[in-house]
Amino acid sequence: MGSLQFLSEGDGLSRGVAFLLLLMSVASWVVILRKSWVLRRALVDVQRGTAAFWQSDSWASGVQRLVALDRDGVVLPLARAAEAAPAGALAASGSREQQLTRQLRDALHHTVLRLQWGQVLLATVGSTAPFVGLLGTVWGIFHALTALAGVRTLTLDQLAGPVGEALVMTAAGLAVAIPAVLAYNVMGRLIGRIEADLEGFARDLRELQWPAGRSGSPA
Repeated sequence: MGSLQFLSEGDGLSRGVAFLLLLMSVASWVVILRKSWVLRRALVDVQRGTAAFWQSDSWASGVQRLVALDRDGVVLPLARAAEAAPAGALAASGSREQQLTRQLRDALHHTVLRLQWGQVLLATVGSTAPFVGLLGTVWGIFHALTALAGVRTLTLDQLAGPVGEALVMTAAGLAVAIPAVLAYNVMGRLIGRIEADLEGFARDLRELQWPAGRSGSPA
């Protein structure tokens, strides 16, 4: 009840800090829940999709298996890029080996960017929320001391109440920041693992389409 009273009696800055922390918390948890679901599916799809592709008896059947298993389109864009013909004069220039490398690299970068969605927000919340909460605390303590300035006899009880209520803002900032930081680190490792698996798959596709030592134009 003390914290609610502190906010109700606070000025616009105190309420703005509290609202900003609430907004940051909601946004970070939306990203955490969404990305947890997406990355879990992506891990399963990459493992099952690549295994099914290499167990197929032809390129076409491998792509069909990817269509069925790759629910979020994580692996399939690489296979599509490996079989697609380059469009445009500059894209079609150079050897077929260079074209394959460029197409697979672009498809890989696009997929990784999709997986990294929300990472910037988590990093921002994790690094700024403690300072936002500290701002609310400092401002609240300032107002508490200002209100007590006219009191002739100041006791510890009179000071502890307002200051303790103001310190709740620092705790709120940490409560917002800690889940965001933990999620950023864990999800960063998961994205790195998925990216490494996709890079290996892209190299294998490139070698399949253009084996080492091959000369001339591909059939």
